[in-house]
Amino acid sequence: MSESLHVCLNALLLSGAESYRSAGVHHYVAHLLRYLPGAGCRLTALLGPDSPAPGDGYTVRRARWPTARPAVRVAWEQIALPGAVRRTGVDLLHAPAFVAPLLTSIPTVVTIHDLSFLRFPHLFRPANRLYLSALTKASARRARRVIAVSSHAAEEAVRLLGVSRERVDVVYHGVDSDFRPLPPETVAAFRAQRQLPERFVLFVGTLEPRKNVVRLVEAFQRLSDDGLRLVLAGGRGWYDDAIFERVAALGMQERVIFPGYVPVEELPLWYNAATVFAYPSLYEGFGMPVTEAAACGTPVLTSNTSSLPEAAGDGAVLVDPTDVDALADGLHRLSTDASLREDMRRRGLAHARTLTWEQTAARTLSVYQRAVFGNGQDYGP
Repeated sequence: MSESLHVCLNALLLSGAESYRSAGVHHYVAHLLRYLPGAGCRLTALLGPDSPAPGDGYTVRRARWPTARPAVRVAWEQIALPGAVRRTGVDLLHAPAFVAPLLTSIPTVVTIHDLSFLRFPHLFRPANRLYLSALTKASARRARRVIAVSSHAAEEAVRLLGVSRERVDVVYHGVDSDFRPLPPETVAAFRAQRQLPERFVLFVGTLEPRKNVVRLVEAFQRLSDDGLRLVLAGGRGWYDDAIFERVAALGMQERVIFPGYVPVEELPLWYNAATVFAYPSLYEGFGMPVTEAAACGTPVLTSNTSSLPEAAGDGAVLVDPTDVDALADGLHRLSTDASLREDMRRRGLAHARTLTWEQTAARTLSVYQRAVFGNGQDYGP
């Protein structure tokens, strides 16, 4: 039955640009494009004019508008996309990033990654907050099925969007096989090439308020280890001036490194080179960097809130992200206690092996089947 199912995946957010728009949702869409053909249904990918084409297994349709510009993309999705999808003759439209066209008669599946724009509205630019708040709620309520990327995200969708729990399926992200322990000589060569210190705490993510980077800087400042450095890797997002201002105010310019956006193909090397990976985000729908770092065998410090305990499993030190003392203590323990690092490494590797993109694709196909045919396995918490 699944072979006769024809699904259109809205991949307009797929981008090769080196910025925060290339993070998070971009990787989710890219991995769906890569692994869904093996799941067993007919697929059409809807792409922007300049987006990279997916591999085999897709019929490709491209928007004619310059959808790399957010305002144009939003307008195209709501105005032109319904007609474009109708002409493809698909059975289902998957909106993988919160919002589906509100005027289409084709059944939809919507993926909810997190609802930070409702939980922390003051951390978002007004226009982004208003757009996401209004259209995500409307899209989720109209959708046949809602995919939540964690049990926590599912609970949030029910509570904040008014979606019935029976229509929500939990489908975790996978971990790409590129994220694995690498040979020491490969890591050493990369460290030398990038002129990285021998020992450092690594953060990877968009530099924006929700990631809680200012508190991470303050916690790191309390460590007395002069040989340890803090590397804050990621594209600049919004309201990020406070990070640079805090580093300067604490006189930490020599101890904190800002390498900027890290291309995805380099990420395994960065994780492998780090002594500790720190991800003290205030709120996440899943937390892909946590599982990626764990899959590379890097000890992880992350938050005990939202979905991050799900992403970490038992392979990380969990702390209150609002408690600078707790962050500092966790960093100190992981950077000085070799037996703790080895335990977290072993547990993290075991947990990461349970998360694969092949499994994500298979479960996503099951959601498609339930949306169209009313069958398929129910994936809940």
